[in-house]
Amino acid sequence: MNKHPARAVTQSEVETYARDGVVILKSMFDPEWVEHLRVQAERDMSAPGNMKHELAESGDPGRFFTDTFLWPRNPEFESFVFESPAAELAGTIMGSSRINIVFDQLLIKEPGTRQRTVWHQDVTYWPIIGQEVCTLWLALDPVTANTGAVEFVKGSHAWGQRYGPIAFRPDLDYAKELQPVPDIDAMRGELEFLQFEFEPGDCTIHHGMMVHGAPGNASGTWRRRAHVTRWAGDGVVYDPRPGIQPMLWEPAIAPGAALDCDLWPEIWRR
Repeated sequence: MNKHPARAVTQSEVETYARDGVVILKSMFDPEWVEHLRVQAERDMSAPGNMKHELAESGDPGRFFTDTFLWPRNPEFESFVFESPAAELAGTIMGSSRINIVFDQLLIKEPGTRQRTVWHQDVTYWPIIGQEVCTLWLALDPVTANTGAVEFVKGSHAWGQRYGPIAFRPDLDYAKELQPVPDIDAMRGELEFLQFEFEPGDCTIHHGMMVHGAPGNASGTWRRRAHVTRWAGDGVVYDPRPGIQPMLWEPAIAPGAALDCDLWPEIWRR
């Protein structure tokens, strides 16, 4: 399994991320990593941890499964975090000198899942703050618009606006201190959207302030499995706030401190 990217990241890809807020990187993870994560995904779906959620609403014929903080309790996911090219890719794309893992996650939409992923920003859900925060979304299956490929609002990472986190389930709630995400679907005529097709081993890296969402999986046969890692680079600090997504445990660092702790260890350094 490859420890470093399958090829060098280009300057054009770095510039695309900075300009658009997202970049697709093709074939950066070899088939062995993809198969490794597929096997672990099936095991986790059968015996998930206590941070798993079923996100499909009642009556949805599909299944929208998620589980977070996989690596601290599963050495097979830990090996991906520490030994795959993911951290190096995140650091290279963001131009960071060092990278900490925030958490990893499975996002799986089975065939026929109607539940969409609501429009949101990532970083406002988490107790961290800083500009160099990104998500690496790694496809474990072929992904198209029909099977639930993520849509990104081009350039929205640069709007300079933090939107409040939106619950993905009706029984969850978050603090309302920030203004809500605007009605993106009503603004389709005035915004530009990016949506990519993936083969297994392809990934996107998107900025933590990027507004994005995803449709359901309209396929009757194709799964949409993704392993997602969240990364923090230079200048990102601990920012605990009430009414946001819980972490696996409370980190033993002070507010405003760098994210160097057991929960968020440094994984890569330039």
